[in-house]
Parts: sequence; C-alpha cells; structure tokens
Amino acid sequence: MKKKGNLIVGIIFLILFLAFIVAVKRFDVGVIGPAGTSVGFSHLNAKYAELIGVNMLFYDITNYLGYFALSHVAVFAFVGLVQLIKRRSFAEVDRAIYALGGLYAIDLGMYAFFEKVIINYRPIVLPGFTLPEASFPSSHTVLTITVMASTAIVLKRYIENKGLRITLQTICLIVLAVTLVGRLLCGAHWLTDIIGGILISTALLNLFVFFAGDSRGGSFESGRYKPKH
Repeated sequence: MKKKGNLIVGIIFLILFLAFIVAVKRFDVGVIGPAGTSVGFSHLNAKYAELIGVNMLFYDITNYLGYFALSHVAVFAFVGLVQLIKRRSFAEVDRAIYALGGLYAIDLGMYAFFEKVIINYRPIVLPGFTLPEASFPSSHTVLTITVMASTAIVLKRYIENKGLRITLQTICLIVLAVTLVGRLLCGAHWLTDIIGGILISTALLNLFVFFAGDSRGGSFESGRYKPKH
C-alpha cells in the first residue's frame, strides 16, 4: 500500500510538472531575458532576479557538488557489477540497482530533451558564452535531488552499521540542501526553473521508490560486499 502511495504521488507530481510547463509558456510571458528572450511568469521572475542578483561563487560551488553527485552514478554501477559477478545472473542483481540505473538514464534523457526543447533561457549569459543557455528545469536541481536523495534511500540496503549509514545519509542531505539553496541564490536560473526542477525531481523520486521495491540488499562492511539472501 505504501509503495502504491509513492506511485500515486509520483504521477501527481509528473502531471503538475507538465501543467507547470504549459503555464510557464503561456502565463505572463514577457521579454525580460538577455538577447531578447521571453520568459513566462515574467513579473515574478524579474522580481526574483532583481532580488538575488548574480553570485558566481554559489554557481561554482553548486557545479562542484554536481560532480560529487555524478560520482554516485559510478559507485552504484560498480555495486551492480559486483553483484552480477558474484551472483552470475542479471536477474539476481538487486531491483534497486536497476531502478537507480533507470533514474539516472531519465535524468540524462531529460537533460538532452530540454536542451533541444527549450522552455526558458538563462537570465544571464555565463562567462565563455555569447548567448544564454537553456535553463528549464534546472538540471543541477534535478540531478542533485534525484541522485542524492535516492542514494540516501538505498544506503539502508547496503550499509549495516547504523552510525556510518546515518552519517552518509546526512552528507547526502547536506549536499542536496546546499546545492538547492546555492542554485536559488546564484542567479543562473529563473525562479520557475528551480520550481520546475523540484516538481519533476519529486515525481521521479517517488516513482523510483515504487519501482525499487523491497529487493534484497547487501553490505559493504569491512570493505567487502556481502549479499543478503
């Protein structure tokens, strides 16, 4: 029943995200971006951009934290490879690992899609560029929320030591929070870009929990992987 609730919440937030895209493209559209770019919710976004300004330090910090989040993709790919070698069957690899792989693939696919189907351009032209880039939804927001939160969720399956597990989960949540706040304050996105990122991330995380199921986990205590049967 609980997993069914995750499915329902995931679908609801996916619908909200799609509805929000329509609203961004239709409501209060004004030419407020660089190079004459039009932006939905223009009065709200303009006031937000005026309020926070531009802070490239926050932008750089969140970029580095984004690389940290990406490192988790490699870690869980390694976990899946270890399971495949030890269990000698793709069917025996944890369902959660496949769910993580699907989540990461969707993140990548969304990034590529919204680079081509542009909803909003950035409110600033970044150093080294001559034109503003696509900025909806905030890819850093989506990446960090989905990767760090899903990591915190699945750590319970693979880390038996409670103290270590809580420490690692806390680190994940701190990275998530710092990235979200930093992205809000750096000025490289409109407010609606961040909201869109939060909506789709919430949808993807709930769908991840639903599809990850209650598959068996394992432990990496003492540097060795020990599958749970």
